[in-house]
Amino acid sequence: MTDTLTAVRTIPHVIAGGRIDDDARRSPVFNPATGEQTAEVVLADDARVAEAVAAASLAQKTWRATGLAKRSHVMFKLREVIEARSGELARIITAEHGKTVDDALGEVARGLENVEFCAGLMHHLKGDYAEQVARGVDVHQVRQPLGVVACITPFNFPAMVPLWMVTTAIAAGNAVILKPSERDPSAAVWLAEAFREAGLPDGVLNVVHGDKVAVDALLDHPDVKAISFVGSTPIAKYIYTRAAEQGKRVQALGGAKNHMVVMPDADLDAAADAAISAAYGSAGERCMAVSVLVVVGQVADPLIEKITQRMSRLVVGDGTDPASEMGPLITREARDRVAGFVEGAAAEGANVVVDGRDHRFEGDGFFIGASLVDRVEPGMRVYDEEIFGPVLSVVRVDDYDAAVALINASRFANGVAVFTRDGKTARSFEFDIEVGMVGVNVPIPVPVGAFSFGGWKDSLFGDTHMYGPESFNFYTRRKVVTTRWPEPSESQIDLGFPTH
Repeated sequence: MTDTLTAVRTIPHVIAGGRIDDDARRSPVFNPATGEQTAEVVLADDARVAEAVAAASLAQKTWRATGLAKRSHVMFKLREVIEARSGELARIITAEHGKTVDDALGEVARGLENVEFCAGLMHHLKGDYAEQVARGVDVHQVRQPLGVVACITPFNFPAMVPLWMVTTAIAAGNAVILKPSERDPSAAVWLAEAFREAGLPDGVLNVVHGDKVAVDALLDHPDVKAISFVGSTPIAKYIYTRAAEQGKRVQALGGAKNHMVVMPDADLDAAADAAISAAYGSAGERCMAVSVLVVVGQVADPLIEKITQRMSRLVVGDGTDPASEMGPLITREARDRVAGFVEGAAAEGANVVVDGRDHRFEGDGFFIGASLVDRVEPGMRVYDEEIFGPVLSVVRVDDYDAAVALINASRFANGVAVFTRDGKTARSFEFDIEVGMVGVNVPIPVPVGAFSFGGWKDSLFGDTHMYGPESFNFYTRRKVVTTRWPEPSESQIDLGFPTH
């Protein structure tokens, strides 16, 4: 082991409340703003995953029997703990992901929405009852936890997505194995400590770091009953297929290519502001980022001019600097991949209006400037593929119908937005568009906590969305009980099909 590695801290697993860091395999963790390695994270093998699942299975038996009022109290306390220390968590996110502190604080706030929603678990877990369905016969239905579930979360929201998944799973009575991204794993360890401080028993939430070895072990382990995943479409499809073959319940959220339609009657200043915010916030590393601007009619040139003017004032820098509006990308490889998309767009005949590769940054951070590419068409790589970086493509169409047809032809269907002042157009768009989440004059239509998050087509494998009401459906299964208390004299043999 080199001197550099011995100088950095080790990020441990959290299993049954204990920190474990003696795994032989390790992976470096970098500060994207400086390019320096700041830590190493241990990587689990099959045996380590099995150890975590065993701990979760044991803890779940007691946690399942814990009263709903106690579980609700843990949720309320968790919200209190995270809110009081949100600045600390945000700085951890910034140090490993690179997003600005303000953006990280926003991530934490959106995660807390689901904690608040889950605190009402007494309502969400209510069953149904039907009296006297036949003479002397009653039927009731209850929701029961699945057991041990695995949550595999992405690098771009190292706190929010775990809070979207883990909180609901635990509130429903399950135990959880959280496998965060190995690129920015410290937030998951922090959250495990926050849950423990809130009163969650050891073993109910376990954090296991790893790569494909750990993921496959979770997918194949017979005691893991369900898998929640957010990531790229190829991996989402792989996880869905492999876990479903094992008989597991799966929700696997994949990639996105989100469009924002600007109609001729739209407020162009508002649309330009929204495009900048939705395309370049968090350096475009959001599954709900707008990556395609669909401009209808003759407003493309004035809109592009307004966006270009705003881009010239965009401050790109270290996320810890209060002046920074956009930070670096997560890795050097991610930065180079984004640069390749811009280069390829020019080669395919698109017009690169603003080239983020032209920005120069001091140091070895993983920075790239924001790019704006005009006259993009389907079939170009910059249009067809998910970029996950600060690149906004502009597609020009003649009318509303062409805009809808373009979007509905995409294999991705995560989020979409339309900017218009006309109510009829907005209502028609909501009706016509084949996308899971729709914004009307809202560029990033992430639903509030009382609703659920998820797209269609290649943006979701499985039929259940994340957080909110659908999430409680995913992490529980229904049991129906039919009861009858006859008098002893009423008992008799009946070989016919029971009709009560």
